[in-house]
Amino acid sequence: MSDGLSGPARSFSQRLGQWMPDGRGWRGVGLLWLGLVLLSLLGEDGRLLLRYEREAVLQGEYWRLITGHLVHGNTRHLLLNAAAVALIAALFQQEYSRRGWLLIALLSALAIDVAFVFWEPQITWYVGLSGVLHGALAAGAVAWWQYQPKPLALGLTAILVGKLSWEYWQGALPMVGDLAVVVEAHRYGALGGALAGFILWLQAHRQVAVKSRI
Repeated sequence: MSDGLSGPARSFSQRLGQWMPDGRGWRGVGLLWLGLVLLSLLGEDGRLLLRYEREAVLQGEYWRLITGHLVHGNTRHLLLNAAAVALIAALFQQEYSRRGWLLIALLSALAIDVAFVFWEPQITWYVGLSGVLHGALAAGAVAWWQYQPKPLALGLTAILVGKLSWEYWQGALPMVGDLAVVVEAHRYGALGGALAGFILWLQAHRQVAVKSRI
């Protein structure tokens, strides 16, 4: 009996319904959630110590380049990013290995950090995982162009590019309300994630080429 869904829609539905059946993805997401919650319990003093702060970084407090992505402005900010982590895990569970996701996260964070320090001096402080999450979305889009139906890949790419374009010209989306959103982090994070996705794409093709010659 037909489910009434077209090819791309069925693929999307199946992807949501097949989230990490072996539990490994749930554990990874759960550990990340736990880490974010524990950091939030440090309160305002902990947030001030760990957030990206330009002057502090320039004075040698380099840990902020990492921890700034892991602390959040308030509980709502944390919950939004936690939900985004779950969605990304559901959509792209099969695309990358753990090492691949680590590369994506590192290059996304690195792109944001380098851009903030060298090109965005007006950004004096920053918190949140959303920039890295945009990197994960960009890397996911790169993977979908390889492994998923083209309409699905095109749709995801259009949504991401459209969102980034809106933020570039108009600022944060209206739905975020009164959250202080640093949209530049989304843009640079997406660039870093896309770069990681292309690196992993080339690596996968190289491995296939090597195996075909054996």
